Amino acid sequence: MSSDDDIIGKAYDARLMRRLVQYLRPYRLQVALAIVAIVGHSVVELAPPYLTKLVLDRYIAERDVSMLSAVALVYVAVLLVSFVLEYAQTWIMQMTGQWITFDLRMQIFQHLQRLDLRFYDRNPVGRLMTRVTTDVDALNELFTAGVVSVFGDVFTLLGIMAMLAWMDWRLALVAFSVLPLVALVAQWFRRNVRTSYRKVRTLIARINAFLQERLTGMTTVQLFRREARDYELFDEIDREHRDANQQSIFYYAVFYPAIELVSALAAALIIWRGGAWVVEGTLTLGSLVAFFQYSQRFFRPISDLSEKFNVLQAAMASAERIFTLLDTPVEIDPASRGAGTPAPRRTSSSTIRFEHVTFSYVEGEPVLKDLSFEVLPGARVAIVGATGSGKTTIINLLLRFYDVQRGRVTIDGVDIREIPVPELRARFGLVLQDVHLFSDTIAGNVRLGDRSIGEKGVRRALEAVHADRFVGRLPHGSLTPVAERGATLSMGQKQLLSFARALAFDREVLILDEATSSVDTETELMIHEALDVVMRGRTTIAIAHRLSTIQDMDTILVLHHGELRERGSHAELLAQKGIYHRLYELQFNAGRTAPAAPQNPAFATFEVRPDASSERALADAELPDAVPGS
Repeated sequence: MSSDDDIIGKAYDARLMRRLVQYLRPYRLQVALAIVAIVGHSVVELAPPYLTKLVLDRYIAERDVSMLSAVALVYVAVLLVSFVLEYAQTWIMQMTGQWITFDLRMQIFQHLQRLDLRFYDRNPVGRLMTRVTTDVDALNELFTAGVVSVFGDVFTLLGIMAMLAWMDWRLALVAFSVLPLVALVAQWFRRNVRTSYRKVRTLIARINAFLQERLTGMTTVQLFRREARDYELFDEIDREHRDANQQSIFYYAVFYPAIELVSALAAALIIWRGGAWVVEGTLTLGSLVAFFQYSQRFFRPISDLSEKFNVLQAAMASAERIFTLLDTPVEIDPASRGAGTPAPRRTSSSTIRFEHVTFSYVEGEPVLKDLSFEVLPGARVAIVGATGSGKTTIINLLLRFYDVQRGRVTIDGVDIREIPVPELRARFGLVLQDVHLFSDTIAGNVRLGDRSIGEKGVRRALEAVHADRFVGRLPHGSLTPVAERGATLSMGQKQLLSFARALAFDREVLILDEATSSVDTETELMIHEALDVVMRGRTTIAIAHRLSTIQDMDTILVLHHGELRERGSHAELLAQKGIYHRLYELQFNAGRTAPAAPQNPAFATFEVRPDASSERALADAELPDAVPGS
């Protein structure tokens, strides 16, 4: 979808229109009432000029004052009825448009929630936001001011043409003689405004994408002093958007006066020829005045129709983009219920196996290669390796954010692709290095909308990870609002809330993905104290760069270039003098010895932090062959 902002489409696409009309079906009654009001309003609008003709030709000439009063009352009644009908059509269509907009946005958002992570890897968030906002607004304008109200313009045009031909066909031909000029002006307007509209729509999508990326990464922008450079880039995009809008304004500024000019030309021709026929006695004065009034009304729907062409053009382009999004297949549906083999019974412990798994994000560049290992119930397994070795990919496959391409992942012998996605993910508690907090309260970010987790459950989870220490100092405790992305909290505090969230949901398997890499030593010790209790009797899979955090794990898996090269306990791997030993030495030499050992014996007596040089050294090193049996 990276290039679908360039879609301009046809001025009218029957296939797209059929799909759009489907959204009107739930509101058939409202649409029918609106059409009745529109047609009725068009018919009523034909009455005032004809009433003027009657007054001039008959009642004034006959000096019939009583009928003049009656016609005046009818004229007022016509205006009142016209007002009521126009109000009804406007209110009904605007309300219907809002209901359809609501339905469409909910459908798009629901589809976005179901799409897998691979889709979001390929599509900028800003452009997806444009689908839900700007493109849906374009369709709303079509429903409120286009697809139904066009009936009013068409009926008005046909009614005026019929009245003109009925009153005097000669003068009708004179009035219609300017229609070729109207067609030329309208064609010029449609052709040029289409091009400028395409630029506007493309550039507004680029602005949204640019803003979303820069605002989200504002810390990086300011840290590396990119403000001036990004300002220049935004200035360039915004300037192009402004110029495209100004070009569109130019076409509108020419089009409407041009239609007025043609309308004035038609009025001049009517006065010239009609006036001559009145003098000759072949046309009444009332008919001439009525012709003049009808001609003024005749060009109004023509200009409206030309403007609605732009609305239609916008809607067709937006519909193409929206339906392209809605038609994007859901490869891994989080709402699916599974098929085939019955799901394993939910227990307090399950056996997890990777069986000859191969996976790649980019075709031809495998991240995991024929990977096989087993995690027994209640085991503590750590996964280590250089950056890019496939550690996080293992978690993505286990949680079915992506599907394996060869091999399979099983739980108690059942392929996870046969397990309903909600049930599968309900087994895991995930703590990531990059914690995402929502604009909610502290408690809301712990329970994430799960009503089964009450205040006591939130409080116990906060106390277990010692997050209650800083939460208790907040103005409203656990009810304190959290700013967007947790901007008002430190990295350590956000990480503690992430642990509290995982504990509150009390999942069967705890997954830690670099979960303590962003916290200070004191906070890490607090987390370690809590984790020793939390991991007891629970399967734990930990991904780590810092070997000090995983030395007491039952099994350590060592990955290198997507392959499992070593496995064993900390002591066994050191004795093998292989990859793990090399990584351990690199980190130990790059680290520092802590003044005292942590209270929890499950963790190392020293803290080491890998640097970029040790990572590169491990990735580039000539490594020994895997130990037999590993």
